[in-house]
Amino acid sequence: MMGLWKRSLAARFICFTLLSLMLSQAVVFFISWDEHGQTIRKAAKGEMFSRCASLARVLEATPPALQSDILNASNTSSARYWISTNGLKDAPAWREEAWERLAQPLPRVSFPGHSAPVEVRPDFVRNSASSSSATSSQWIDLKPEAWPLSRPAKFLYLDDATGMGLAVQLADGAWLNTAFAKPAQDGFWTSQSTVTLGLSALLLSIIAVFAARGIAQPLRRLAVAAEALGRGQEIVPLPETGPDDIRRTAEAFNRMQARLHRFVDDRTRMLAAIGHDLRTPLTSLRLRAEFVPDQEVREKMLSTITEIQTMTEATLAFAREDATAEATRTVDLSALVESLCDDLAELGYDVSFSEGTKISYSCRPDALRRACRNLVENAIRYGERARVSVERRADSIEIIVSDDGPGIPDNAKEQVFTPFFRMENSRNRETGGVGLGLSIARTIVRHHGGDITLINQQKGLRAAISLPPLDSGAPPNSGPPPIGVRVAAAGVKDNINALEPATRSVSVYLK
Repeated sequence: MMGLWKRSLAARFICFTLLSLMLSQAVVFFISWDEHGQTIRKAAKGEMFSRCASLARVLEATPPALQSDILNASNTSSARYWISTNGLKDAPAWREEAWERLAQPLPRVSFPGHSAPVEVRPDFVRNSASSSSATSSQWIDLKPEAWPLSRPAKFLYLDDATGMGLAVQLADGAWLNTAFAKPAQDGFWTSQSTVTLGLSALLLSIIAVFAARGIAQPLRRLAVAAEALGRGQEIVPLPETGPDDIRRTAEAFNRMQARLHRFVDDRTRMLAAIGHDLRTPLTSLRLRAEFVPDQEVREKMLSTITEIQTMTEATLAFAREDATAEATRTVDLSALVESLCDDLAELGYDVSFSEGTKISYSCRPDALRRACRNLVENAIRYGERARVSVERRADSIEIIVSDDGPGIPDNAKEQVFTPFFRMENSRNRETGGVGLGLSIARTIVRHHGGDITLINQQKGLRAAISLPPLDSGAPPNSGPPPIGVRVAAAGVKDNINALEPATRSVSVYLK
């Protein structure tokens, strides 16, 4: 139940709606219950006065021999009538006699079609507590405006519920006694009120479900769009409709997406421009270095210029390739990685792939293949061989690349992802490359919403690409993937910092 409360907005709406309904019903009950009881007693009192007055007129107009039959015929399950010729008893004694008569069954009455007479029993239960609280009340003389007959009448309460008594003096001096007690009420929670409350709760719950869906659907759409944007997908703008709060949220998300794209595009163009513009001065430096008469100095200068040119070309290729449009599509991730391993194995590298189950994944396959290739080539270069596998975890999909190399110091596991950083002294002196492999791989993986972790094993290094499981409700890709903000922005600064020492040394040589 608590899990549903935490996960479902509709469940919370239903709970709050039903709680409001129960509280409103309780308030109505406490306000109207006393008024309800007074209304019932007033109606019962009026009914008793009317019937008693009518019966008094009938008895005065009938011979005494028929009065007993008339009284027996007038008795009901909630009323008893009798005549006392010895005067009116005091209130306590009369009240006890009234309860005794109400407790007695009605005389047997024969009905046509019945084989035996039917005995009608009273259907009320005497409340000892309420009747004892009324024992202190005495006879009350009814006022002329409260009693329809001209002859005197006296009234008293039998209990605190609907029990009442009335005594009317007839024309011959006898007293017509009436005891009235309605059956005990079932209380507020009758079957009708229960059905009414249940129907009200059902209707309110249905309304709450529709209201919650109207709020949750835009929020769910926003969550899916934010997740897709974090994975590097360019999505169509969210519909800016609905209530003001939801509409403003969608507008803010669309503006954020547009600003991110502009920011990334600007950094990408800057990175490409720096790499391109460095070609001209490097060419000029190479030409000038050729005229240096000292051969040793000339070779050092040309080596430094070549290193700068290599980094520049790598930076330009990196920017050009990341700016290339690639649509997101669903591929077999295991087959994608296996084909990469087969290609490298055909080139003579020691690469093995552990076959697993088929895993369908929505990604940019060329970019993801490049990230895997960089990790595998690093494992081959620094760890002699690469063992690759694809595994499905409970909360992620992992591409694991293991080698038999010396590993990486713990304090350098984050630094190796910096552009142009190479660990020549710690792993292998013949490194090759310019130090962009891991940086490019992590950028691509983070564009997909994942990350790369490096773990030292007892022998070798374990590099794992962790990709988030895709939701079925992810929006389709509608355009080219944006370049990563982190690498584009950090790459400009790191490239310039990496080029400064070499450029400074060439300048010194030329002077």
